[in-house]
Amino acid sequence: MAEQRKSWLRRRIEAGMVRGLTRAYSTVRVDPQRFLLQLRAAYRMPISGYHGVYSLEIGEIDAVADSVIRSGMKVAAVEGAGFGLGGLMTIVPDLGILSAITMRTIEKLSLVYGFEFKTDDDIAELWIAAASAAGVDISRELLEKEVVNKFVPRVIQRIAAKASAEVVEKWVGRVIPLASAAIGAGLNYWFVRAWGERAKMHFRQRHLALRQRARQAALTSHDALSS
Repeated sequence: MAEQRKSWLRRRIEAGMVRGLTRAYSTVRVDPQRFLLQLRAAYRMPISGYHGVYSLEIGEIDAVADSVIRSGMKVAAVEGAGFGLGGLMTIVPDLGILSAITMRTIEKLSLVYGFEFKTDDDIAELWIAAASAAGVDISRELLEKEVVNKFVPRVIQRIAAKASAEVVEKWVGRVIPLASAAIGAGLNYWFVRAWGERAKMHFRQRHLALRQRARQAALTSHDALSS
């Protein structure tokens, strides 16, 4: 009986995440220009555009990224506490909102490390980062063979399948009536924290790789002018 309940719960989680992530892809996105103003005013980043982050110390960027993750965790915890009162009855709407919160956090982390999402390639890279945060390895060959409107839904399906398996054991606790609000808050808090940290590492590594390539290009240009 317990295994049947877990299987049912996993299917519900996967379906809820597919709907939530699809909605996040189509309608719920961070406004890069508005977030740039927030970075300058609230986080005191001295930049006029996202290219400016490459002139900052990496530790300063990391500190802002950590703050963005903590903010997403707090919002998710409040949302989880409210929906958690309904136990499993509210798991689908909860996951829809949680998916949007998580994806917006990942979008903000992308911008913090200097990666805007203006083109189809940028959007595809953003969803590769989301897959990385979920622990899903997306082959570059898959991206090269498909247009973004076909690529993203396939990535969403794989993210949802992986995430449902990862959290099903923890979400079973939401059947406990009086404890479900506290459990919902804690699980959502943990979810955004785990995904946020993995997404941060993905963007951080890409950022450092671009810095390294820029330094090598500058050295090569300097040597060419000196010879």
